[in-house]
Amino acid sequence: MSEKIFTLPVQEQITPYISQRQIDELPVVVVNHPKVRAAVTLQGAHLLSWQPSGEKPVLWLSSETAFKNGVAIRGGIPICWPWFGPAGQPAHGFARNLPWTLTAHDEDESGVILTFTLEQSAESKKHWPHDFCLIARFKLGEVCEMELESHGEYEYAAALHTYFNIGDITQIDVSGLGSPYIDKVNPGTGEQQGNLTFATRTDRIYTKPEPFSVITDKALQRVIEVHHHNNTDVVAWNPWSELSVSMADMPNDGYKTMVCVETAHVTSPMKASANTPSRLSVTLRARPLR
Repeated sequence: MSEKIFTLPVQEQITPYISQRQIDELPVVVVNHPKVRAAVTLQGAHLLSWQPSGEKPVLWLSSETAFKNGVAIRGGIPICWPWFGPAGQPAHGFARNLPWTLTAHDEDESGVILTFTLEQSAESKKHWPHDFCLIARFKLGEVCEMELESHGEYEYAAALHTYFNIGDITQIDVSGLGSPYIDKVNPGTGEQQGNLTFATRTDRIYTKPEPFSVITDKALQRVIEVHHHNNTDVVAWNPWSELSVSMADMPNDGYKTMVCVETAHVTSPMKASANTPSRLSVTLRARPLR
């Protein structure tokens, strides 16, 4: 799916490495740089693809997702804000469903920096009463750095709901999650023993994670490092077959080649104040499995 993005016709060549294109109903900012390929939709400031030169795509994007106004995209890195899950409507907040503005960009020999902004509007006020300014920054090169900065006076929850592209869900493990977790499949709590592996539907909020998680992928012979910043939690999710077949925006076997390891602040509120914006960020690296 992500390959299709880079063949879309260019509507505006913003800089030598940055262009704007259109995927169905949605404008998308495409990065084609010697060190990296990437794409971000204006809707949701949603990172669809990040692929360092010589690497397979690091992010998973559903072949069945709709690129339609106001419809959440399945895959990449959705920004869940200002709530997580079913705490309000729409689920995972409204930030991923509204159009953002590309407000800054820069590039050099190492990669590209993109900055997107979302502010309160009549549409956001239908869901949430607060004035706010959200800034999403992406530093895209051999490493991917993503930062979400919240300005205003309010409390909220947030997650960078990252979908990773993997070779085979039964051949990966995830370390660095810490021990205690909240189980959303079998409601209750649990203690992680060793690394997390997958053999059934998994939806867990790890409440005392380590500073970074590591996805070891034996099928693709690579390791993905997920460095979490300013988070309280890490969410691990795979829908497995029973949920995958019920999701219209996911192939029936889509669960086999994706896993979500999400940088999150959901078990306690984040606080933005007029003088002190709050931040949630993640740094991604991919390297060969040695």
